[in-house]
Amino acid sequence: MASIITATTTSGLTHSADNSGVLQLASGTGNLVTVPSVTGTAMVSGNMPAFRATKSSSQTISNNTLTKVTFDTETFDTANCFASSTFTPNVAGYYQVNYSYSAQSLTTGRNYAMSGYIFKNSNIYTTFEHNITSAADQYGNTYVALVYCNGSTDNIEVYFYQNNSSSGTVLLAGSSSTTQFSAVLVRGA
Repeated sequence: MASIITATTTSGLTHSADNSGVLQLASGTGNLVTVPSVTGTAMVSGNMPAFRATKSSSQTISNNTLTKVTFDTETFDTANCFASSTFTPNVAGYYQVNYSYSAQSLTTGRNYAMSGYIFKNSNIYTTFEHNITSAADQYGNTYVALVYCNGSTDNIEVYFYQNNSSSGTVLLAGSSSTTQFSAVLVRGA
């Protein structure tokens, strides 16, 4: 028979299981939750890590240099897993990782190679490169990856690389709507 552990009182909560192993929870009339018989952990919103972090000021990215992107403002961090621009989730599973940037101070007509990197445990997990000839002083992009994390030691960071035909710097914009880093658990291990 399946068992259930609740984080709060079970006063008024009844449960039963039929012969197929389906667990039903009821609280009052018409409030029924059915949990199918499965192995593993049933995830509920209270234990699903998610965070979003942004920059409050611009970050200078030197030419031909891989640079860790720093984030100093948390919009939310549901499980206290984000610190020092690093996400270390405390639940094993598959995470959707999102990384958006806005590169500013581009020179019109200059060729740029820009790459966003998602790192897992200090190693490149995935990278995306864009080669552009700047038609304006700003360019942005968003990267998304599905990453498995073990829930204890795995961590995620994001990096940025730029190289342009005439050496110089670019700025990653610092505002809550441009350069951002987020992740959410989409499925337990």
